[in-house]
Amino acid sequence: MNLSGRGIFLSVIASALFAVFPGYVLLLAPLDGMQIFAQRVVWSIPAVLLLVVLSGQSAVLLKSLQRLRREPLLALALPVAAALVGVQWALFMWAPLSGKVLDMSLGYFLLPLVMVLTGRLFYGERLRPLQALAVACALLGVAHELWLTRAFSWVTLVPALGYPPYFMLRRWMQMNAFSGFTFEVLLMLPLAIWLIASFGLADVYTRAPQLWWLLPGLGVLSALAFGAYMAASRLLPMGLFGILSYLEPMLLFAVAVLFLGERFDLAQLWTYLPIWLAVILIGIDSGRMLHKQSRRLL
Repeated sequence: MNLSGRGIFLSVIASALFAVFPGYVLLLAPLDGMQIFAQRVVWSIPAVLLLVVLSGQSAVLLKSLQRLRREPLLALALPVAAALVGVQWALFMWAPLSGKVLDMSLGYFLLPLVMVLTGRLFYGERLRPLQALAVACALLGVAHELWLTRAFSWVTLVPALGYPPYFMLRRWMQMNAFSGFTFEVLLMLPLAIWLIASFGLADVYTRAPQLWWLLPGLGVLSALAFGAYMAASRLLPMGLFGILSYLEPMLLFAVAVLFLGERFDLAQLWTYLPIWLAVILIGIDSGRMLHKQSRRLL
């Protein structure tokens, strides 16, 4: 299998692993969403550190640590990045227990469109015709949802509006993805320990002994998904990697409707169809740009 083939395979695996989370979370009763978030942080640390060692990123991690000592602004930015991604982790653990995976998946569908607008507003990137058409389609879907419900679910807005500032901050930091992720998880650790201590973990293990192996499995699942995602990002051109990232919200939508039994009202089709069309248009536009770039290299 060539590099692109392996990259596509790893990207699909990463999306599938992330889509497994909602079902896995339901196995962790009697823990609530915040407790599962705390456990994910704790068990992700050894798994991610092992992944850093196995992937040969230890030297890069050390260099990033040296940067933190030399650059005070970077040291101040990291806790902000950790807080932003921590909110997303907490939502991802809470949504399945609250029947909100469908709303969350809509936020991930909207995210690529919000990122396009972020590039236009903050980086002066011009919208290509298909991108402009995609944004217009997405706005139609949003307008229908507002007309239908007189509101827009905050569960949808958190990923759609919360990730762009995080990505902008990470772009400014110019830190290796593995290093940034490791530091962010470590910064979330004090909160995670406090949440676990306040819940009374010993009693939970007595009542639900399966947690002894399910919780370490949560950390392994997190590390494998992240590792596959990062490996795919290094093996694939950015355009193709961006197109494949749309698979995750599609799988989350399918999991919510087919396996978690969340109700999908037919009236919501007029919200989803324009947004799905927008995602398809962004995918086509990215594919065309990728094709043009590959032809220039020939």
